[in-house]
Amino acid sequence: MIELEGVPELIDPVMVAAFEGWNDAGDAASTAVGHLDREWKGEVFAALDAEDYYDFQVNRPTVYLDDGARKIVWPTTRLSVVRVGGDTPRDLVLVRGIEPSMRWRSFCNEILGFAHELGVEMVVILGALLGDTPHTRPVPVSGMTSDADLARTMDLEETRYEGPTGIVGILQEACTHAGVPAISLWAAVPHYVSQPPNPKATLALLNRLEDLIGLRIPLGELAEDARAWQLGVDQLAAEDSEVAEYVQSLEEARDTAELPEASGEAIAREFERYLRRREGSPGQSGGGHATETGDSAFLRDSSGGRGRPPRTPRGGPETGQEPDKGPRSEPDDEDDSSDD
Repeated sequence: MIELEGVPELIDPVMVAAFEGWNDAGDAASTAVGHLDREWKGEVFAALDAEDYYDFQVNRPTVYLDDGARKIVWPTTRLSVVRVGGDTPRDLVLVRGIEPSMRWRSFCNEILGFAHELGVEMVVILGALLGDTPHTRPVPVSGMTSDADLARTMDLEETRYEGPTGIVGILQEACTHAGVPAISLWAAVPHYVSQPPNPKATLALLNRLEDLIGLRIPLGELAEDARAWQLGVDQLAAEDSEVAEYVQSLEEARDTAELPEASGEAIAREFERYLRRREGSPGQSGGGHATETGDSAFLRDSSGGRGRPPRTPRGGPETGQEPDKGPRSEPDDEDDSSDD
């Protein structure tokens, strides 16, 4: 039995989750949830027992000094709650942790237990994958669900993926079988610059989440960090003609594929977001506790050489090949989106 002491009754709660590891290319997804927790001053109310789910030789604990006393931080998954004020207040339950090493079914059941006790109405899981997408174009974000009705009513893609999956896919299926509406949002990260952080992908995930749940999210310095990140990658590409040529080929392929879709829906979504932000008071987060903070961008060419970056094989994780620091998920569509 889960006991939630000190957690007030929540208002129309939505659970937003992300996990470091295989489904978190460029740390884009976990950084997005961390941003929400920081901007809205989340209060941690629960942490899963690390002994149950983690191999400490894979995810090692860390030691730090606190007023001269040595303390240990164990790798785990923590849950916090934030209340977003404004005309229509709403609560978010934030789940942020590391993909578990074992007992995934028990892990998902424990997360679902919290969702049930808190009256969560919908679960949104964030992920990021490596794809053949140019850094100079908007980050593709795909919304996926296993629920055909939810796909129809919320204009999402119904997942058709088959193959290896991560905790994002397992948790989404567990939610679906438990009758909890679940959606996963996937950002595509350029495979030739996969080293974290990737503020541009984090920003894209938060923008899509904002559209999905109808809340104005304070972005802090993310937009500025995203511009700095892109400028840094531009400079990196300019130093090598083969890399620049490769990026140009990705741009041409992307522009050709998206030309017929450069119309209604995407433009309307951007306009609605603009109106939402204009309606908010200057300097305010729409009722939340915004702080103007952000992480500085760090760039490294993860291709490991000066030549043309290798293409990521279609199908991503099925190949069994892992990048330096760029976990993959299940891309299966023409736009390098994932189905989990």
